[in-house]
Amino acid sequence: MTAACTAGEDDNERSRTSRPAVTAAPEAGVVAPAKVEVIAGLIGCRPRIRVEAEELRQGVCHTKERDRVITTFPEETYKLAWLDAAAGYGGKYLVGSRWVVAADPEGLEGLRRRLGGEIRQLSGYGPTAGP
Repeated sequence: MTAACTAGEDDNERSRTSRPAVTAAPEAGVVAPAKVEVIAGLIGCRPRIRVEAEELRQGVCHTKERDRVITTFPEETYKLAWLDAAAGYGGKYLVGSRWVVAADPEGLEGLRRRLGGEIRQLSGYGPTAGP
């Protein structure tokens, strides 16, 4: 039996970036990536789909506590492009494997426990308020 070897670091780096990380939802026992409707169900709301495109699906979810926007992507590269564009607006987002949830910052930690993912602060462009 023979084994093939590669040059090493370049191939390893490529394989790490091409495969999205799988994100477990600790409370629900669900593994993402998931559909807008699945994520909304875990949050406890029914989404109204407002964008259905080749590169993303987006739904708005209203609950008594707050509103949320759930966006899912068919590939990780679309999610990364979306996050780059959203960085212009700043804010905090819950980011998982091929999905993003936008909500008020106070509610993101509770959502993270339900959905998994990580909370990311996006920088924003332009002047910021001073002290």
